[in-house]
Amino acid sequence: MAVQPWSNLPEALGGQNILNQLDDSFKTDSIFLAFATTDAIKEPQTFAIKSKGSEVALVVTVCSGKGKIKVGKDAEASFTLVAPGEDWESFFRQVPINPYQSFWGMLTRGLPGVKVEGSEANFNHLSHLWRRVLELIREAHSGHTPTDPDPSDTEEDFITGEYKYITAPLWGRNKIFIEKAGSGRQQILFLHTAGSDSRQYHGVMNDRRMRERCSMYAVDLPSHGRSFPIKAYPPGAHTNTENAYVGFIAATVKRLALKKPIICGASMAGQVCLAIAMRHEEVGAAGTIPLQGCEYISTTRNSNDRSPYVNQALWNPEWIYGMAAPTAPPSNKALLWHTYSGQAYGIFHGDLDFYFGGFDGRERLKTINTRKCPVYMLTGEYDWSTTPAMSEATAAKIPGVGFRVMEGLGHFPATENPQRFIPYLIEAIDWIQQKRKEATDLSLLRMTDD
Repeated sequence: MAVQPWSNLPEALGGQNILNQLDDSFKTDSIFLAFATTDAIKEPQTFAIKSKGSEVALVVTVCSGKGKIKVGKDAEASFTLVAPGEDWESFFRQVPINPYQSFWGMLTRGLPGVKVEGSEANFNHLSHLWRRVLELIREAHSGHTPTDPDPSDTEEDFITGEYKYITAPLWGRNKIFIEKAGSGRQQILFLHTAGSDSRQYHGVMNDRRMRERCSMYAVDLPSHGRSFPIKAYPPGAHTNTENAYVGFIAATVKRLALKKPIICGASMAGQVCLAIAMRHEEVGAAGTIPLQGCEYISTTRNSNDRSPYVNQALWNPEWIYGMAAPTAPPSNKALLWHTYSGQAYGIFHGDLDFYFGGFDGRERLKTINTRKCPVYMLTGEYDWSTTPAMSEATAAKIPGVGFRVMEGLGHFPATENPQRFIPYLIEAIDWIQQKRKEATDLSLLRMTDD
């Protein structure tokens, strides 16, 4: 039997040459240095990376402001990242495919042989460091991953914000931050992902095409972003349910005096867009655009997002970071990291109460009437949480639904790459408007026939 060329990971990557490159990177890479430079790392921290079944590994040691890599044994490390050689080969390509852009993705999707050996606590504590080291190894081996340009910075920002009081089931009366941009005829309300806020949509809301076409609104859920904390329960106890979520959106539509808006949101907000399609009369929605939505998420939850032993300001953004496309502009991925690092304790976890099994549409999709509430589903090709296959399987159960996989986008399309996302969004808006016109014309024709 031929030996798998990636069974010896250090050799497959380039041996001593790549070790020399990485030692240089540890001295100059701004991201690695920002993570590693802290007096809190009092003792050297060592982890390893190896192919499944191999006796040799890359051994990385980090101390305050410094890093060192060598070929050694994983016994020297407190934990080891393990994957079959062919999976590492896919991971270290210049532009990997889903889910190989992220070790978290490989692990979460349950790829055979992908695991962490050793201290789970240290694996979680150092998630930001081992992630950056893997990126530096990829760059040293395959070259810099080409990324799309970021043209989103403009001389002027067109978004205005204000506070309003909104009352919702479970959450009660809360002081909510709402943003607006654009003056077009079509109203659209944007909903952010779990554990984040409406800054995710700034690239979309500042876009000239969208400002001319739509009147756009984006809202921070209670206790999120710039909204004030929920008074109904103590800090750390946040939770999210379908009734609370749909009720809040309905109250927001009413408070803003919106007339038949389109509701668009990603991840847990993609799930609630499906719930709104089922309950559109309650919300007053003219259509929904679920991004990264599906009928039910059965993936096993990870408790680190609410652990007293793990720093959520580091762990939460690291876990979601690899759900974005590797070709997304770095500044946009940095915004994702920043917003997920900046939320209060327990907010992300409570939102995932809804995302992981809290929404179950499996027996309810048949109640969606797309003639009354058109639904156009969009899912990024790089999403390993709500995969394109999961979204497509859901779309197949909704008669009359629209569906597309978005190339070069991941779990956070509006944030990671607005310029790639906006053409898909405009297509979805046009499609919903056309479906509503067809339904209106048919209704008028029936009235005339009567």
